[in-house]
Amino acid sequence: MRALALGAALACPHAAQAAVTEADFLDEMPVVLSVSRLSQPLNEAPAAVTIIDQDMIRASGFRDIPDLLRLVPGFSVAYTRTNTWAVGYHGLADAYSRRFQVLVDGRSIYSAAFGAVQWQELPLSIDDIERIEVVRGPNAATFGSNAFFAVINIITKEAVQVPGSFASVQYGSHGMAGLTLRHGGKTDDMNYRLTFSAQNRDRFDQDTYDSGWMKPLRLFEETRTYLVNGRADYRVSATDEVSAQFGVTIGDWQSGRLFLVGPDPLHELEPRQQDVNNAYVQLKFRRVLGADEEWSLQFYHSRNDEEAPAQLSLPGAFFVPPIPGMVTSIGDRDTLQTRTSLEFQANSRLSPALRMAWGAELRRETAESLFNFDDTDTHDGVLGRVNANLEWRVRHDLLLQGGAMVEHHYYTGLDVSPRVALNYDFLPGQTLRLNVSQAYRTPTFVEQEGNIVYRLTTGQAADIRTIPADDLQPERIRSYEIGYVGHSRRWGLQLDAKLFYDRIDRYIGTDAVPLPSGSETFILADGTARESLNSGSFSLRGGDLQLNWKPTHAFRLSAQYARVYVSTSDALDAVDDDVKDSAPRNNFSLLARYDLGQGWTVSSGVYYSGSMDWLDQGDEMEPFTRVDARLARRWIWQGREVEAALVGQALNGDYSEFRAENVFSQRVYGSLSFAW
Repeated sequence: MRALALGAALACPHAAQAAVTEADFLDEMPVVLSVSRLSQPLNEAPAAVTIIDQDMIRASGFRDIPDLLRLVPGFSVAYTRTNTWAVGYHGLADAYSRRFQVLVDGRSIYSAAFGAVQWQELPLSIDDIERIEVVRGPNAATFGSNAFFAVINIITKEAVQVPGSFASVQYGSHGMAGLTLRHGGKTDDMNYRLTFSAQNRDRFDQDTYDSGWMKPLRLFEETRTYLVNGRADYRVSATDEVSAQFGVTIGDWQSGRLFLVGPDPLHELEPRQQDVNNAYVQLKFRRVLGADEEWSLQFYHSRNDEEAPAQLSLPGAFFVPPIPGMVTSIGDRDTLQTRTSLEFQANSRLSPALRMAWGAELRRETAESLFNFDDTDTHDGVLGRVNANLEWRVRHDLLLQGGAMVEHHYYTGLDVSPRVALNYDFLPGQTLRLNVSQAYRTPTFVEQEGNIVYRLTTGQAADIRTIPADDLQPERIRSYEIGYVGHSRRWGLQLDAKLFYDRIDRYIGTDAVPLPSGSETFILADGTARESLNSGSFSLRGGDLQLNWKPTHAFRLSAQYARVYVSTSDALDAVDDDVKDSAPRNNFSLLARYDLGQGWTVSSGVYYSGSMDWLDQGDEMEPFTRVDARLARRWIWQGREVEAALVGQALNGDYSEFRAENVFSQRVYGSLSFAW
């Protein structure tokens, strides 16, 4: 494994990159880059950070990126359906992950249309991930609106890190199959890599029972997803480098659910076919003048195109009163989203005790969807932002940091997100951190302008489900944190703990409101529709704890725990009383790895979640414990590095996630990889 802490190399990327073994991980504090855009040891960062490195990724046995977030304290993860994942941190967990900022190599993948993170469509193989840095708490001072609860920064391997060829194949139960091919090389002053991956999944393979419909329910989620991505890094001079990346994902997804009466389906309620095309191109110029002196200019354009055929075909008997012979068609759920961004970033040392990172970004976002907006228009907006973060070494044991993001959003106007943090080394290897910050979450296109109308095949409105909102204000969070970071080289131990209190105002929820006068529909259930609105406030309080322990080279243990209390206002309870139960009171995970020698390693993960209520289309879930295990061996064969692994998941029994009918059952898969 190559360097986990790449801070020095990233600050001066043309220096020789020395290999660092897994044994070095706990010798010093890892360096993080995602909190203030300054390269900082973990104990000097102004907020709590979790690092998921390559060793943890391998040991977990996970092959889907959202699963990796089970290794972060306070995170809840579940597969929903129609190829979406639900991810939550300290509550408000739903199928959209709309209160995170998620980045891949500095490129935002947060959906402006829905606020969703489309994990399953990323043109990214899990084998290309160098590490994931998760900022546990608001970080809008650095990354702007929607860095609300957390920032998930996925950092991929540089081209120089993966010379040669790599092939990996996976096959197992529940329709699980995968193939990854990668080649890296060098020509003169340019390093490059190219990756191809094909993945097959069958999430649900059995009939189940839906108590709401009181009929047998068949869930099916058979998907085939293909991706290709590439990266080239060209050294122009001793100080200048140009990087180019591209990626394309094509998905052929059969997904949905059927309600059965006898041998034939009565009707279906989800798209049976989804064709997905996700593509991006990213260019970056970087000039490095020294360890703390550099600037960069980045451009990227991303496009997400989802085609889904007609959603609903219902006989007239579905309506009350019945309408003989009437057939209703919702229409296609085709959705097109784009994002174009130009960003400047600069780091400098103003004095021996003072460093600064500052930058600016201009971004345009668009969304088109006949189903979600009841029109064929392009809904678009332009936002601009500037940010600065300062780090002042007051004394050798005292670090003061402050920063802010000033942002003008196309819906909400001007927002300012500040942060102040103090890090005090009260003993060698023992750091106390105080952090106060404010962040915003701006409305999505669908929250502000969504207008879902069910129409007859004649085009006449049959029902109106949502209407556009009045001018929404952004959600606001004020966060207060006391953190502790401890490090003992003697015991091979790192401990990161924090106590937090977060106050969230102007929560954006939906409520049933009377239809506007003049709304013409053929049939209405109750004459109302859902409308987004700022509906109240709530608070979160509790604590996070993560421990990394490596007493010997052969053994490594990572443990995470979170305890959260949610308190809601009466106004919020009147609109969405599930919010107060949207975080498990207790959340725990443990990942242990042991080197048996002769190339053999064994690892096991234990994941526990207390009862919680998934928002939106989710259900109230009972507590569950999941146990996974992995056995692997590495060896050299004819000059090639080979690894064979066997992974078992949910070995202790089946459990439900997100909905009662979403049963995650015991499964096993094997993998074989070659590197040469």
